[in-house]
Amino acid sequence: MIVPPLALAQFVASYAATTMTVAVSVIAADLGTTVLGVQTAITLFTLTMASLMVPGSKLTDFLGRKRCFLLGLVVYGGGALLASAAQGTGTLILGYSLLQGIGSALMIPPIYILVTVTSSDVATRARRFGVVSGAGALGAAAGPLIGGLVTTWLGWRASFLLQVLIVGLVVVLALRLVEPPEVPARTRFDVVGAVLSAAGLFFVVVGVLRMGTALFWVFAAVGVAILFAFAAYIRARERAGHEPLVSPGLFRDRTTRLGLVTQHVQWLMLQGAFFVIAVFLQQARGYDAIETGLMLTPATVGILAASGAAGRMARRHSQRRLIRGGFVLAIAGLVLVLLLVRADSGVASAVPGLFLLGAGVGIMLTASVNLVQSRSPDAAQGDISGVSRSVSNLGSSVGTALAGSVLAGAAGHGFALALATLTLVAVVGLIAALLLPRPR
Repeated sequence: MIVPPLALAQFVASYAATTMTVAVSVIAADLGTTVLGVQTAITLFTLTMASLMVPGSKLTDFLGRKRCFLLGLVVYGGGALLASAAQGTGTLILGYSLLQGIGSALMIPPIYILVTVTSSDVATRARRFGVVSGAGALGAAAGPLIGGLVTTWLGWRASFLLQVLIVGLVVVLALRLVEPPEVPARTRFDVVGAVLSAAGLFFVVVGVLRMGTALFWVFAAVGVAILFAFAAYIRARERAGHEPLVSPGLFRDRTTRLGLVTQHVQWLMLQGAFFVIAVFLQQARGYDAIETGLMLTPATVGILAASGAAGRMARRHSQRRLIRGGFVLAIAGLVLVLLLVRADSGVASAVPGLFLLGAGVGIMLTASVNLVQSRSPDAAQGDISGVSRSVSNLGSSVGTALAGSVLAGAAGHGFALALATLTLVAVVGLIAALLLPRPR
């Protein structure tokens, strides 16, 4: 039973990334701080997780996949427990932003590595990725709803205690995991590469979160420059006969490159759309957090339905065809939301578009992860898993920041313009999917 602990761990990590948004004001009032202070903690969580995902993934080659997964769970659970007892923003940042961010970076890459190396064929791998991806999407989509319910009934601290309970259950289940023999690490851990990759991703994510301001260009430029230096460094290290943090050979494969692009766009589209629709419902219709979460339920249902059928679809269709079909469905869903949903339209007006959006993303999440992970041998799973998760997390950050900047900069028609922008980005993802080469 390898899937349940992995899916639960992915669920709780995705849940933590979105549930805080509905409790910002309550936490600020309870801790005697400002909304900006709590938002800073949320931002630092994203930064920590995204920056350390590649080094965290590489550590699986040195600590072992199962051991790294368990270590991440312990660090994550300890951070959630500390955050639940926070009496000020300092403790909240230490527990939630740093420890839970580090724990996520340690436990998420092994999830995808373990699914890949323990699956005997494409259909089995697709079915397992479907469950894991569905759990992650469910956590992200249901986070605001569950967080709203828990915060309203039990208080915001109970939301962190709920995560501690889930993590404890995952640890018990994970102790029984049996994995194939690992490929032993051949060299020492690439500390310089880890620092460069973490710093580059840190500045890129900070820039994304400052999108719409002058600081965006400063942070983004610094981040890109550091990532270029990282690319040059790992090439030089490999030529010198040393093992780099990430092998440059991963990016020479056209299918891997385009697959990573589709992963980035999928999460950008999903998180950006959820953000725009949530803000629209709360500002234009006056919905609270619980009502907003319920309105997003059709998308969650679509994601779960598609993820549940991932194994059957993988047996009948190629991963390339599924990614293309998923983009077509998701784009159709965005267009329907754009055309049908108005401030005075009924609740049912959003159902068809949100369901198609969720179903399309659910199909793509599984297929693209399966495509990218399957392109690399078991010995390189630590490399590709970290890159894949970093690209996806960056997509989530870009989606929210892009949608937010469009909403802030447009007057009168900001919601429609933001959805139209996300639709155009989705078209770019579809083009990348159309360029995927035929499988050999």
